[in-house]
Formats: sequence, structure tokens, C-alpha cells
Amino acid sequence: MNKIKSVVLLSVLFISTIGKAQSIDEGKKLFYYEKYISAKEVFSKLIAANPNDIDAAYWLGQSEIQLDDTASAEALYQKTLMTNSNSPLLIAGLGHIELLQGNIPDAHNRFETAISLSNNKNAAVLNAIGFANVDVKGGDANYAIEKLTLATTLKGGSKDPDVFCNLGDAYKKIGDGGNAQLAYQGALAIQHNYARASFRIGKIYQTQGYGQRDIYMKYYNDAVTEDPNYSPVYYNFYDYYYTTDVTQSAAYLEKYLNLKGIDEPNACYYRASMKYAQGLFKDAITQSDNCIGASATPFPSLYGLKAYAYFKLGDSADAKTAFELYFAKQAPAKIGPTDYITYTRDLLKLGTADSALATASLNKGLALDVSETDKVNHLKSIAADYEAAFNFKAAGDYYNKIVAIKAVPTKADLYNAGYSYFRAGAYKNSIAVFNVYTQKFPDDAFGYYMTGKAYWGIDSTMQKGLANPSFQKAIEVGNADTAKYKQQLIGSYKYFVPYYVNVKRDKQTALDYCDKILALDPTDSQALSNKEVISKLNLKPQPAKKPAS
Repeated sequence: MNKIKSVVLLSVLFISTIGKAQSIDEGKKLFYYEKYISAKEVFSKLIAANPNDIDAAYWLGQSEIQLDDTASAEALYQKTLMTNSNSPLLIAGLGHIELLQGNIPDAHNRFETAISLSNNKNAAVLNAIGFANVDVKGGDANYAIEKLTLATTLKGGSKDPDVFCNLGDAYKKIGDGGNAQLAYQGALAIQHNYARASFRIGKIYQTQGYGQRDIYMKYYNDAVTEDPNYSPVYYNFYDYYYTTDVTQSAAYLEKYLNLKGIDEPNACYYRASMKYAQGLFKDAITQSDNCIGASATPFPSLYGLKAYAYFKLGDSADAKTAFELYFAKQAPAKIGPTDYITYTRDLLKLGTADSALATASLNKGLALDVSETDKVNHLKSIAADYEAAFNFKAAGDYYNKIVAIKAVPTKADLYNAGYSYFRAGAYKNSIAVFNVYTQKFPDDAFGYYMTGKAYWGIDSTMQKGLANPSFQKAIEVGNADTAKYKQQLIGSYKYFVPYYVNVKRDKQTALDYCDKILALDPTDSQALSNKEVISKLNLKPQPAKKPAS
């Protein structure tokens, strides 16, 4: 009888263990598919059944972290540690929290404690530490590589594709695409349909630019083939085509949302944003309002979407209101440089009353830009707005900001600033820019030519001869390549024709300049006409003015 009871008890324990393993695996699978709400539900049930289930507690906390509920994850880890004080997995989880909070030294101490408690031989602990350092922007990717590499040599890690994929992510984080791909391929060697690995390889090549399109598309399609239920690849396609092929983007968005189900709480926002992508800005606003009205806690980006839609419609007043509401509701860390720059552009369209606010917003946006290219593109967008409004002085000011920001300004950068000033009649500003142009590119006649034109704008009667040295230098440099500088040579010669007629009263020199023009362009109607007229003139030099007594 006792033997029968023992067999029954062992059977119950075995079934219980299998049930727990299946539940943990079910939750981890949902986590893999980035279905964090559903994963949280699974792990929460396990914790409700057994509050000291360390694995369930760790993964529940990880699900909460991915749902931006760091406070709940921290409270869970601390509570569970009260009765499991030496759990290295939970200590590693707390280290993850501290990384997110910016407490780097404390996080590192947690990780080292977890490693010590597990004798540096627990692959799950090392994987948790590696993942934390990859997941958090301030994490140490090299530290992650060290720990994850060790995990791949241990029982439980050597056959876990998640460990290899996290290792690939760590290498990718430091820009080592070669070793990242090797790690991802290691994951695929363990599990051939591990779509996350193929997807990540594709991301390596996508970051290298459009020239690698055939390669990254191959890996993305491999991911779809390997596991059609892996939703991140569809989201990537949606985002990839968002600005270039709205039809494809919309189709991939629906695939993504259908797979995610309740695990994409912002589905309403994504569908509204698709209206924006389709150019249906009024519909985007209407749908955003519907999303906002249907939720007790609306997704903050809905307000931003409305702001961009109003901006596209040219409704600067409503755009300003929507942007300010967006800034008030969105987490500061999620407000990007383009948000501030577009707000700046909107304020500048409203006029001088908001100029101080616009300047502050511009500075915020530029401060968030991590690359020179991004800063330049944002400044160009503002300059282009001013050009479209025929405010060339303001356009010149913003193009000149680009010159100041760039480590090595190009000819085009200087031209945009200098020529905008010239078009605005801001001749001194134009001269200052084109003087920089001639200093940087002394063998280019164009800079001297434009300096001459700006001086001519100041000295329109030519009486002071302010433009003479610049045009003479343009001719001197331009004659080295008359084909390349034909336009600048002709323009310079055309300055000197009236100068020698009206100021110097020198008929022969004026005719000589007409001949120089015709040598370059025998059909120049202005030169032909001027030559005919000048040849009939009887010019006498004007008497010198007597000095004042």
C-alpha cells in the first residue's frame, strides 16, 4: 500500500514538474515572439500558484521591463528575493533594473554577485546578465560578450539559441558585424527555424545601406520562411516601406497586427499613422481623435501624429497646440530631434511672436541629433521652408548654420548660404561667405565671381570700382579652364563692358571685353548689340575732379 502511495506521489510530482516546464516554456515562447502582455499573463499565473517560483519571477519581471513597467519588475524582484535572498537569477534581474535606472556601478556589483553565487557556471544567469547589458543603452556590450561567450561553453547554454542570439546582439552593439553574424549562425545551427537569428543578420546588412538590399531582404525572407509567426520581421517591413511604398507598408502592418493581437496595445495608433503615410492627413487626425477618445490612457504618440498631420495641412496654429500637448504627455526620452525641429518649423511659420520659442526648440533638436548629417538635414529643412516663402535672408542664416556645424563645409554648403544672402540683397553677408569659399577653394573661379557680383550690388553705379578686384581674379582663375568657367568669364567680362564705357570712358577697352565675350560665345546677343552701340560712341574721359580746397 505504501509502495502504491509512493508511486502515485511521484507521478503527481512528475506531472506537476512537466506542467510547470510547459508553462515556463510557453511564456518564454511568447516572450520570444515579443508578445509581452500574453507572456506576463502566463508568468503571473505561475507566480500566483507559487510565489517562490524563481524562473517565473525572473521572466515576469523581464516581461514587465519590456512593457516599460520597470517599477513593477523591481518590486517583484525585491519581494521574491526576500525569501530567496541568494537567487543569482533574480539578483541579475535587479542588475538589469539598475542599468535602466542609470546606476551602472550598482548594476555591475549585482552582476558580479550573481556570477559569484552561481560559481560562474550557470548559463541562465550569464545569459540574463548578457541580455541586460545588450538591452539597455548604457549597458556594457563588451562585458556582455565576455559573459555570453562563457555561457555558450556551458551545459544549458551551448544548445540554447537565445544565448547565441544575445551574443550576436552584443557584437552588433559594438559594430562588429562579422562576429555578430557568426553568433546568429550559431543560433541557427542549434535551431534551424530560429527566425530571430535570420532577422538579426538582415539588420546587420540593412544598417550598411541600400546597396546591401539584396542581402538583407534575403535574410528577412528567410526569417518569414523559417517562422511565419515571427512578427518583428513584418514590423520591420512595415517600417521599411512606410515612406517609399505605402501599399506594401500597409499590408505588412496588418500582418504584424494580426499576429500580435492583444499584445500590440497601440494598434489604433499604427492604423492612424498609415493614414498619414497615405497622405490622408485629415483622416489621420480624425482616426487619432477616435483612438484618444476610446482609451483612458491614450498612446502619447497619437498627439504627435496629429501635430504632424496639422503641419502637413499648413494649419500652423493647430499644429502648435498639438505639438505642445504631445510634449506634455510624451516621456522626454521618447521625444526625438525631428519632433523639436518640426515644431520649430511650425513656430517659424507663425512669425516673430514665437521666434524665441522656436530658437529654444531648434537648440533642443540639434542637441539630440547624434550625427552631423542629421543636424545638417534638419537645418536644411528649415532653410528650404524660408526659400519657399521667398525669405532668402533667413534661408541664408540657416544655410550658414550648416557651414558653422560641418567639420568640412563643401562648395555646395557655402554656395547655398552665400547665394541665399545674395538673393536677399544682403551683400555684405554674401561677401563674407564667398570670401570663405575663395579661401577654401582658391582655384575655383566661382567664389571670386560671386564676390564680385555682391560688391557690384553694393556699388551698383561702379563708381567706386569695388567689384573690380574680384572680377579680375575670377577672370585670372577662370582662364585656366575656359570651358568649365565659361559662364563666370562671360559674366565678369559683362561687368567690365559698362564699367569702361560709363566710368572710365574707355571705348577700346570696352570693345575688347565685348570681343572676349564673343570669343567664348559668338551668338551672345547682348555682346553683339553692345559692340555695335559702343563702336558708334564718341567717348571722352571725364575730367578729374578737383580736390576740395
